[in-house]
Formats: sequence, structure tokens, C-alpha cells
Amino acid sequence: MDMDWFFILQLLMSAVFLLVILCRYRAAVKSRKTRRRSLGVTQWPIVGVIPAIVSNIHRIFEGVTGLLALSHLNYQCRFWFAGFRYFITCDPANVRHIFTSNFENYPKGDVFAQMFDILGGGIFNSDGEKWRRQRTKAQMLMTTPRYRTFVERCTLEKAERSVLPYLAHVADDTAGATCDLQDVFMRWSFDTTSNLVYGVDPGCLAIGLPEVPFARAMDDALRTVFLRHIIPVTIWKAMRRLDVGHERTNAAAQRTANSFVAATIASRRAAHRKHGADRSAADLLSSFICDEEVANDPDADQYIRDMTLNLLVAGRDATSSALSWFFYLLATNPRVEQKLLEELAPIAARKRPSTGGGGGMVAFEAGELKNLLYLHAAVCECLRLYPSLPMEHKAVVSRDVLPSGHEVRPGDKILVFNYSMGRMKRVWGPDCREFRPERWISEDGKLRYVPSNKFVAFNSGPRTCLGKEMVLVQMKVTVAAVAWNFAVEVVPGHVVEPKLSIILHMKNGLLVRVKRRSADPGTTSCRQQ
Repeated sequence: MDMDWFFILQLLMSAVFLLVILCRYRAAVKSRKTRRRSLGVTQWPIVGVIPAIVSNIHRIFEGVTGLLALSHLNYQCRFWFAGFRYFITCDPANVRHIFTSNFENYPKGDVFAQMFDILGGGIFNSDGEKWRRQRTKAQMLMTTPRYRTFVERCTLEKAERSVLPYLAHVADDTAGATCDLQDVFMRWSFDTTSNLVYGVDPGCLAIGLPEVPFARAMDDALRTVFLRHIIPVTIWKAMRRLDVGHERTNAAAQRTANSFVAATIASRRAAHRKHGADRSAADLLSSFICDEEVANDPDADQYIRDMTLNLLVAGRDATSSALSWFFYLLATNPRVEQKLLEELAPIAARKRPSTGGGGGMVAFEAGELKNLLYLHAAVCECLRLYPSLPMEHKAVVSRDVLPSGHEVRPGDKILVFNYSMGRMKRVWGPDCREFRPERWISEDGKLRYVPSNKFVAFNSGPRTCLGKEMVLVQMKVTVAAVAWNFAVEVVPGHVVEPKLSIILHMKNGLLVRVKRRSADPGTTSCRQQ
């Protein structure tokens, strides 16, 4: 098990209590009633829940899910010795209250901004009026027809010229080569998002898969952010000052990320000064550079750095995570795969195979997929089970009583576990762990409405994700292209489980074999070659 050295230190700090814990736990096993209470719901003297965190860190998402299922969707978590006070919830009523009804009382907070220090003062770290100004500016740029067209064009071109050719290269390998599909999607997402945000395509998905220092740096930084959520603030701050453990790795990661962003912005600014404003460019960086309000800001460089990095991180990680889990679910649910192919078949039958980088394969435009009900339902069902952001962090400004009846006080931190929400029988029914797109389709064959406080993949309330429609377009275009042209099989024995990160990546990647499909346009069946 990959364990940060700090958790070993925590275990040693708790050694005084270990003997008592083991004795009590062994006695508890003998009782069926007590046996149903996992170690995770026990608040030990002084150390609180630290022993449970240490022993279950390798399965923290499932551990918290089990804890919340036993605790009626809510749990108060304390470590009194270090002032560690969290309220953990996946209760839709509480989510609506926190994210919408009493929004102002639950900001991100100063501690959140410190945890996510790599994002600077960008939109995901900001609160209050600063956040409102940033959201208004980002919304103005990202919701224009011009930018939406740009997103659709970039996504289709990347599918045709990068994703399909690379997978064809793997499929045609006579030695039966495998590939890490998660790595493929992360490279695809980094290229696509860099183009959308900075107007630059790094070409990370070229044959040979070049090294991407920025991508590795962001993985290290996001892992640190996750660990900061479960380590007392005083301790991780001390580690940061001492430059040890994962905090040292994080410092190096931030230098790499900042260098990449600074160099990209400087290059575009130089081109802007030399050739003048490119009013035809649709990427977000060009829009910021050409915006007079931003240009007149004395802190324009820092503002642009923070805003663009926030948008790059959101686009790169959220979409690649969602696509990875989608193809894992598709590969392990052949019934869903067949129904998806049947829905795509009529459109594919009317299309000519690509003669470009796609090598005679079929790619689908966003407009052609817009009204495909089963595709949309399958994407939503994937995001229900595997939300790209597995948990949300909130601070408490004033004392409040939540709809569940729990009291929270200033200084408390709230963790909304999106990952657990999709696995609660009380919320989604007894089949909550099944991948069943049909739950999104009503009896009259229309898309079923699900409130955002229950389906939390795109956040809820005033902070609802601005890139929701962009993510759905990118997922649908890429899913349709890959699923229609290739059969994906997870390598037998490959372990798929969540990674310890603030983004729900796969710990071991997604090792697959891909095989070309051949399809008869006159039928709905597809067969492997």
C-alpha cells in the first residue's frame, strides 16, 4: 500500500492508545450489534478518529461511504487534541441548505484557500464579491455561441486526429499491446483544455506519449490537497514550513506548474504586443488579454494566471476522470454498451468514414449527439457513481442547525461526500450501486429530472459548474467516437480503485486492450475484428 510517511507518524503518536483500542475492538467483534459499528464511527479519547483514518486510508472513499450509511447520511468527526472538527454529510436536504438556502453562511473559507494554494486567488478559491466578479467574467466568456462552437470544433478535431489514431495504433499492434486508457484521456484532456484556455495544443497524445511535467506536477499537488483534508491544519502547515514529506513534493509541483503557466502567458503576450490583438482567437487567454477591464487591472498578470490555471485544472482533471470511469463501466456492462451502440448506429450509417487522422473511422459531431437520450443518461449515470470531485469542502461562518438536526458552529469544516451520495440506498434506492442508465429515463421516454442537491456531479446552487455543458459535449463526442470504433476490455486481474486525490482518478490507471470494430451500416450490431 502506498502510504505517506506522515500517516506512519500519526500511528506512532497514537501508540499509547493502541492496546486499549485493539482490546476493545476484539471484544466488539463478538457482539453482532457492535460488529455492525465499524471502527470508523468510534470517537476515541484525545485521538478522536485518527486510528480509523490511519487504518482505512487506502480505502477512504468506501470507508466514509460505509460510515455515512450506518450514520443516516451524516457524521460528526472530531480530533479534539488538534482542534480537528469536521461534519461529514451526503444528505440531499443538507446539501440544498448548505449550497443554496443558506449559501452565504458556508463559504469556501480561508483554510480552503490555503489547502488549494496552487490555485492562487482564482475562482475556485474565492468567496464573496471577488468570487462574484470572477464568475461573472468567466460566465460571460464561456457561454457565448462563439466559444461553444470553439469547444465543439476542438473536441471533434482532437477525437479525429489524436484519440482515434492513437487507439488504432494500439489495436493494430500484433503483439497484443495494452494501454492505460486513463493516461490516454488525461493527455487528451490536457491537450484539449490547453487549447481552449491558452490557444496552445501541447501534443501530449502523440504516438510515443511524450513526458508531460505539468501533468505529473498537478497529480502531486492534488494528492497533497487531498491529504490536507484529513490531516489537522496545524500539522500539515508545520510540514510545509519544514519542507518535508508530501509538502516538499507539493512545493516542487507548484514551481513546475507556475513555470508552465507563466511561460505560456508570456509567449501569448509577446505575440499580442508584436502582432496586435487577435480578435478572431476564441481561447480564454486571448479573451482575457484583449479585455480592457482586465488589462487596466494593476494585478492583471496574477489575475490571468489564477483564472486560467483554475480553468485548466478543472477542465483537464474533471473530464479525463469522468471518461476513464465511463469506459470502465462500459467494459464491465455489455448490456449498456450494446444499447449505446444501437443508438449510435443510425447516425453512423449516414456518415462517411473519416479520411483524415481517424484512418477511415467514424467520429460524431456534437450536434448529431445532442438528442441521444441513452447516451446522455449513461453519462449522467457514470457521474452519479463516479463524480470527478468526490467531496466538497465548506467552512461555517455562523452557528446553524442543519435540516438533519445537527448543529454546526463557527470554525467547523463541512465535507460533502459526493462519492458517497451516489451509493446511498436512502437517496437512490436499493440498486444504487448498479450502473443503470435507465434510472434517468422516465416511463414516457424522456429525460428524468433529478435535482442538483441529489445529483451533485456539477455542484449545486450559485456555484454550479460553469463548464457543465462543455464537459457534457466533450464526453459525448469522445465516448461516441471511441465506443463506436473500438471494443475496450479491461485487462484481467487489473485492480481498478480510486486514487487518494481531490479528483477521482484511478490509483492504478485503467489498463485495457482495444480492438477495432467493424459495423454493417444497415444493422445495429457491431462486431470485433
